[in-house]
Amino acid sequence: MDSENLIEFTQALVQCQSLSGQEQAAAQRVQAEMQALGFDQVWVDENGSVIGSIEGAQPGKTLLFDAHTDTVPIAPGVPWTQAPFGAHIIDDAIYGRGSADMKGALAAMIYAAAAVDRSQLRGRVVVSASTLEEVLEGAALRTVMAQIQPDFVVIGEPTDLNLSRGGRGRAEVHLETVGRPAHSSSPHLGRNAVLDMMKVIGVIDQLEFASDPLVGPAIMALTDIISDPHPGNSVIPSLCRVTYDRRLLPGETRADVLDIITGHPDLQALELHAQIGTGEYKAYTGATLRSEKFFPAWSFAEDDWFIQHARYGLHKAGLTPTVGAYRFCTNAAYSAGIANVPTVGFGPAREGDAHVVDEHLRLADLIAAARGYAGIIATVLA
Repeated sequence: MDSENLIEFTQALVQCQSLSGQEQAAAQRVQAEMQALGFDQVWVDENGSVIGSIEGAQPGKTLLFDAHTDTVPIAPGVPWTQAPFGAHIIDDAIYGRGSADMKGALAAMIYAAAAVDRSQLRGRVVVSASTLEEVLEGAALRTVMAQIQPDFVVIGEPTDLNLSRGGRGRAEVHLETVGRPAHSSSPHLGRNAVLDMMKVIGVIDQLEFASDPLVGPAIMALTDIISDPHPGNSVIPSLCRVTYDRRLLPGETRADVLDIITGHPDLQALELHAQIGTGEYKAYTGATLRSEKFFPAWSFAEDDWFIQHARYGLHKAGLTPTVGAYRFCTNAAYSAGIANVPTVGFGPAREGDAHVVDEHLRLADLIAAARGYAGIIATVLA
């Protein structure tokens, strides 16, 4: 494996600005690299995800590696000390948006797959550079998996070179209180929907959520609030809407998320509506992805065959991973949470390195991740 070329390719990917729905430049760069490295097949699907496959000498299982090419924007107000898309190397780390989340992992996957000894490979290795993960976890991966039908999946989101066998899910919860409009000079004649929503928020703040020994506690965080009419010109607001980000535990359902709120005895006097949000986003290809924003949590037993073989492969590559779980939501919400395909997470950087100012990835971790991916391939498809 050519570490110098791996580093340069990672830099090139970071230099490609690729917000969700605008990943075309990164996709073209991935496609060109896969072709140059000798992948047997390389194609772009309807959502703009680039897929490359390496065929072994003998038939066998299909092992899919997935990393998304889209990134979150550069947040205003807090300056970077390094150019966000410069991909400069400083103190043995690549700086730039997407370096940790997760273009470094994508580059390492591609180079690991290309370096495999095909004569020793029983089965097929596929790498997908998927789109739109930052807005709809698993939606684009669903299309990829429908095409290739993998037996195992590796998600490259940051694990600090450890192994994840589970992860929290995510639900976007929309709540609406309905009041009665009145002139603000006589508010007693109406019902203020914002004051009703304050009661709802107070109840939610006092709720006790369960915790899972692997993925941690469930969380419900308020992310926005707005009243209607807005602006309220001398009118008591008759509607108030809030959005919550609910982090899910394995096994939690839509009813589990909503009923604890709508069924609460202290809220029965309110006109309160609750639903799971829906997202619709357009890919750079023009295709539209639409999905309910309920992305399940997932977990596999530590003695699962794939978990054990992936861990052994990392050990053979010279790594010493601990086994844990993601605290955030990933494309595994589909591969594991819905499709129930054996899935692990393994990648360079830490979860806390994603979406931050001066995002960066240590070169040593990038190279170690590539070794680790190669070790998983060699062990799982031996």
